[in-house]
Amino acid sequence: MDIAMKIPQKRVQGQDWTLQREEYRVGLKKAIRGKWKKTLIAWLLLSPSLIFLTVFTIYPIAQSFINSLYKDNLSTLKPVFQGFTNYANLLKDKAFLECFWNNLLVAVVTVPCSIGLAVAFAVFEKGIKRGKFLVRLGFIYPTFIPMVAAANIWMFIYTPIYGLLGYINPNWRFLADGKTAIWAVMAMLIWKQAGYIMLFYMSGLTGISKEMYEAAKIDGAGSFQLFRLITWPLLAPTTTYVFIIALTNAYKMVDHLYIMTKGGPGNATNVLLFYIYQTGFDYWDTGKASAITVVLVGLLLIITCIKFFHDDRKAYYNETP
Repeated sequence: MDIAMKIPQKRVQGQDWTLQREEYRVGLKKAIRGKWKKTLIAWLLLSPSLIFLTVFTIYPIAQSFINSLYKDNLSTLKPVFQGFTNYANLLKDKAFLECFWNNLLVAVVTVPCSIGLAVAFAVFEKGIKRGKFLVRLGFIYPTFIPMVAAANIWMFIYTPIYGLLGYINPNWRFLADGKTAIWAVMAMLIWKQAGYIMLFYMSGLTGISKEMYEAAKIDGAGSFQLFRLITWPLLAPTTTYVFIIALTNAYKMVDHLYIMTKGGPGNATNVLLFYIYQTGFDYWDTGKASAITVVLVGLLLIITCIKFFHDDRKAYYNETP
């Protein structure tokens, strides 16, 4: 409530101005005290989340940035400050550039494909009358499979001769071919996360009023027009949220990549997070690994901010008469 609403507004003719000034001062103190109390309660309620955010997110990012300014590998006994040399060396690192472009390809392909499949699954599930439980279970089941188990399942599918695809053509070696390995890994990632994203779209569809669809049908709108003009625009907030989830998943591939290809053949399937693991734990180059970490976090923040800015502008222009 505004402070001015709590201040006495009495203006009686002939009233003592000293008394009126005292009432004004008391009312102002009460209003300020009430606002401070609400602010303190809000900060107390937020403090647990802020503590976890600081300890497990902000502090590691800050420490990674500090470590990235030092040369800290097996050739040095103690970290040596060298400024932004690690960042400059990344531009000359062929393996890093390959990982960067591989990760970008994974994001560009898996994010829209996963969102598209999730929307199709959710719309299909909403339209059927019988067997909803079985349909939901079939779409969502890959989500419940641990990533390590999913990686082994798809390794069996891709195994030449003995795998499921090997029965079709024994000469197919998708994971061993540098041209097809990254696409084979992306297929598994899309299969794994499309059902999970579908859950959010199912929730979003329940919030759309049936009267809107009925009114549009009366006006002669078809199924495609209903989706384009009603369903998809009203699912925009859900799409923004799942976009961040799918983008994060595209840049945090480690466990299934380690099992399926270990970044090979060559660096055909290597990505930034797995390269950070290799650099930090296999090669013991902490400074370089920290620099790659900062680049990865910065890239995700930039993409996320661009997405939110685009959605805000779109919402503003849609609401502006």
